[in-house]
Amino acid sequence: MINKHVDFYLEPGLKSSALAGQHNFISRVVEVLEKGGFTTAIHGNSAGERAESMRRNSYAMFHMDQPLNDRGLTMRRVYHYPFWQIEPTTERWDWRVAKARFKPEKVEVEEARPFYNFWRKRLFGDAVQDIGHDGFVYVPLQGRLLERRSFQTCSPIEMLVAVLQRDPARQVVATLHPNEVITPAEHAQLKTLTQRFPRLKVQKIPMEQALARCDYVVTQNSSVAFNGYFFGKPCVLFARVDFHHIAGDVFRNGRDAAFETVLSGHAPDYAGYIWWFWQEMSINAGRDGADRKIRQAIRRAGWPL
Repeated sequence: MINKHVDFYLEPGLKSSALAGQHNFISRVVEVLEKGGFTTAIHGNSAGERAESMRRNSYAMFHMDQPLNDRGLTMRRVYHYPFWQIEPTTERWDWRVAKARFKPEKVEVEEARPFYNFWRKRLFGDAVQDIGHDGFVYVPLQGRLLERRSFQTCSPIEMLVAVLQRDPARQVVATLHPNEVITPAEHAQLKTLTQRFPRLKVQKIPMEQALARCDYVVTQNSSVAFNGYFFGKPCVLFARVDFHHIAGDVFRNGRDAAFETVLSGHAPDYAGYIWWFWQEMSINAGRDGADRKIRQAIRRAGWPL
C-alpha cells in the first residue's frame, strides 16, 4: 500500500529555509498537499535519505533532481523567481510547456506588455535602456565543448563552426561558462578555431552588455537566450529546451530554417511569449492563483490530491 505521505528532499540551505517556513513556494506546495489529505516531511538530499523514501513507499518531491520513480516529482525555478514548474522529470525539453503550442492570438495583450516591461526592468534595470545592434552574434557556451550530448544536435564546437558558416558577415563573440571547467583539449580547439576564423573571438563580457548590443544569440540551450527575449533579441537553439517556441529551432527544423528565422529580420512577440510562458504555463508563486496551479500540476502526475 502506498502511503499518502510526501517526503521533500532538499539541499541544506533550501531545507533550512523550508523548515523555517521562509520559502514561499515550498510553503505553498506543502499547504496544498496537506489540505488534500497528505502528510509531509522535510529531509536532506543525501543518498541515504533518498533511499529511505524508497523503503517507505511514499511520494517524494525533489528540487532540481530527477525523481526516483513514478511517485516522485521535481520542482524547479523557471529561470527567475517567483516562477516555478512541478514536473515528473528534470529534463526541461520534456515538460508540458515544451510540448505545448504557443498561440500569439490567444495572448491577453493588455496584460502582456505591462507584465513584460515590469519584468525586464525588474531583472535587468538600466541595461534594457541601451539596446542596439553592433553587428555581432553572441554565443554563450556551456560545458563539454567537444561532446554531443543526447539532447543536442551537435557539439558546442561544431555549433560555433555552423554559426561562422551560416553568417559569413558578422563577428562572432563566444563566452565561456563561469562554472564549467574547460579542458586543455577544449582550449586548444577554441584556439584553432579563432586562428582559422578571425571573426571569432572568445572573450569575457557581461551577459547584460552582450545581450544589449548583439544582433542575436546562438546557443545549445542556455538560459542566456531566454534572457535575451527581454532585450528583444532573437536566438538560434541547437539543443532541446522548453523555451523554443519563438526561436530558430535546429532540433525541430534544421539549421537552414533555424538561421532563416533570425536572419530574415522577423521579430517575434516577445512580450506575448513571456506572458504566456510565465503567467499561463508556469506557477507564479507570488500570485493568488498559485495554489490552483500547484494542485493542477500534482494532479497531472496522478497523485490522489
